[in-house]
Amino acid sequence: MPNPQFIEETPVTLVDVQEALQEIEERDKELNYRSNKTKEFLGLFTHVSKEKKEELYKKLTDLKLIRLKEAHIIKIIDFLPLTLEELKVILQAYPVSMPKKDMESIVATVKEVAE
Repeated sequence: MPNPQFIEETPVTLVDVQEALQEIEERDKELNYRSNKTKEFLGLFTHVSKEKKEELYKKLTDLKLIRLKEAHIIKIIDFLPLTLEELKVILQAYPVSMPKKDMESIVATVKEVAE
């Protein structure tokens, strides 16, 4: 029995997944059942364009918050939290604690780009 090994693990945004699905659809002309379901899901939950995603990613990394990792930034881009409570809900999935000042700067950055 083959034993697959992970070589690299990188988080991707919903926008990136949507682009990859579009490339696959162009290549194969037709998506399978799971790919179609994924495409439907992405259509409902993808709220940003590629340009806004890149802009928000750059601004969040420019904040230079020590505890904010790439996986956190990706989830923030996916869900676009506009309040502190929404940001807290997103970060609950990770073992990270952040000062309120840092969280406020993240929310302010998201509001700036999302509008």
